Amino acid sequence: MEKTSQPTQALTPESIDTFRARGFLRIGPLLDGETLSTLRDEYDRIFDEARESNQFRNLAISDTEELEAKIDAPEQMLQIMQVCERSMAFRQLLYDARILDIAEDLIGPNIQLFHDQALSKPAHHGGAVFWHQDNAYWRCHPANLVSCWLTLDDVDASNGAMHLIPGSHLQGLGESHERSPESGALLDVGQRVDTSQAEVVDLPAGGALFHHCQTLHYTPPNATSRQRRALAIHLMPPGTRSGHTGETLDVSYARPMLRMRF
Repeated sequence: MEKTSQPTQALTPESIDTFRARGFLRIGPLLDGETLSTLRDEYDRIFDEARESNQFRNLAISDTEELEAKIDAPEQMLQIMQVCERSMAFRQLLYDARILDIAEDLIGPNIQLFHDQALSKPAHHGGAVFWHQDNAYWRCHPANLVSCWLTLDDVDASNGAMHLIPGSHLQGLGESHERSPESGALLDVGQRVDTSQAEVVDLPAGGALFHHCQTLHYTPPNATSRQRRALAIHLMPPGTRSGHTGETLDVSYARPMLRMRF
């Protein structure tokens, strides 16, 4: 855990106001070339091992333990939870000051990990992630978690860039989500969301986007010849409670304290 006594100011007041009003903030380039290269190598290794051991999910199909079904599916939206428990490089990334300085400006000086996840859209047949609010699944209280979405490849609308609806984190739809019979997502887009208001956030390899846990977002399929490797680090203030159990999400190896101000 990083222990620091003097606060830093990574964001301008205008940027903080933008995040609070819109529910997301494009940071742009964040990781240096050496870090990016190391994370790419580790990312590919982790997915290779996950395929061999069947320790991943394909979110583009019904949840199944059948390895062949996940690998051979015509659409693939691949997910690995807790990448930080499979790689020291990704464990160290949790403590990167470039990430934590921004998170501190958004959620305060004491920062705990909720979880992280790798989200891969392979070239040519990468599947979509349908419209949702993260906290509709998590049900954390208070709902003030923030996610750092990092790209290991150049990302645009054609290969799976994030689409977000400004101000949607203030609408509180998460309490009344219902599963869509078409996608299984916790939202009926046709009836509840005006997707014409969505904004697409392009990012270079090594770029970052921060978004609130209630901001509506979506990523489209990837039919290009370019893969789209992304990582989401979900951060919370200590004392956050689970809406499923009502219990505080205690500090642990899975949910370490990443920064504290003394």
